[in-house]
Amino acid sequence: MFNGYAMGGTIRSVFNQANALAADHDVEIASVYRHREDPRFPLDPRVNLVSLTDLRSDGTHWLDPTRTRLLSKTRRFRTPGALGRDWRFRRWDPAVELRLIRYFWSDRGILVTTRPGLNLLSARYAPSRLIRVGQDHMNLETYKPRLRRAILRAYPRLDALTVLTERDLTDYGKALAGSGLRVERIPNGVPPAGLPAADLTSKVLVAAGSLAPQKGFDLLIDAYATVAAKHPEWELWIFGAGTQRADLTAQIQRLGLTGRAHLKGQTFNLDEQLAAASIFVLSSRHEGLPMVLLEAMRAGLPAAAFDCPTGPGEIIRHGRSGLLVPPEDVPGLAAAICELIEDPDRRRAMGAAAIEEAGRYSIGTVRQQWVELFTELTDRHRQR
Repeated sequence: MFNGYAMGGTIRSVFNQANALAADHDVEIASVYRHREDPRFPLDPRVNLVSLTDLRSDGTHWLDPTRTRLLSKTRRFRTPGALGRDWRFRRWDPAVELRLIRYFWSDRGILVTTRPGLNLLSARYAPSRLIRVGQDHMNLETYKPRLRRAILRAYPRLDALTVLTERDLTDYGKALAGSGLRVERIPNGVPPAGLPAADLTSKVLVAAGSLAPQKGFDLLIDAYATVAAKHPEWELWIFGAGTQRADLTAQIQRLGLTGRAHLKGQTFNLDEQLAAASIFVLSSRHEGLPMVLLEAMRAGLPAAAFDCPTGPGEIIRHGRSGLLVPPEDVPGLAAAICELIEDPDRRRAMGAAAIEEAGRYSIGTVRQQWVELFTELTDRHRQR
């Protein structure tokens, strides 16, 4: 994976998967980059976490950022290789690509790669003795044409591709029809709740994610301005860090929401924050299968969400466990939030249904899907 020491939905879902498999499998997580001593999320001690480069994503060494490398000069150029198709790998670093390829060739077993650039590298350079499984934690529709073309050319060399949603399963099935690639839907899995469900009595709206355009917190703050005018006693808590923090802070001030809309920063106890809220809001412009939405529903929070591509429409049953509104429909999102605020009985009923819906994504159920896929791929590989 890109950086197992950072925070994010993909990292949390991969750690959940690894923890669930560690009881009866040898599991290793290989992090391309590293920027701190220990990972942010809990990891079963039986899971081996290794850093492939001990570099930060900007090319500096995580222990000594002042250390220079001859090859770091190449980072001025866009990588011409497989990683260059993936926006996460912005610059060419031959040492990183070489280390990845050497890691692929160092062992036998099942290699699972977690984002497009790594999937492409596995498809092109991993040895045939490995069972190569690519994961897509976003969705095919949101990728730029250059990356889509690379995906459709290279992914058929993999042994299997897993996607998070039925919609993406259909999209990949059409795009790769006739290629022979096995495409499976295996959603993110959530562990059992560690706290009692939220009692839904607080006057708090909660959202969480990286402060980046994808998450649409600018749209959420605009919607909250309408909500706050009708229900000034309700606060908005947004958890996360990112490049848009200054812009979002200015937006809050401009709309006169200071003291009511709060950018809370990163939290390492999101479960507690969810349990202290009454409504979860998802304002993303696009998603894969949002882990934070599953975690909020597991905590018993009804959700108001944009029905963006992809995920929310498959997790939430509109009118039962939450409310869906058209993508980027700010007035619609504000109306959905107000509807949940103004009807406490319906809010509680939706919260109970949300817990039930989240049960479909329990880590035990998802773990079994992974075990079945790995077993079938291993049997086929041995026969071949």
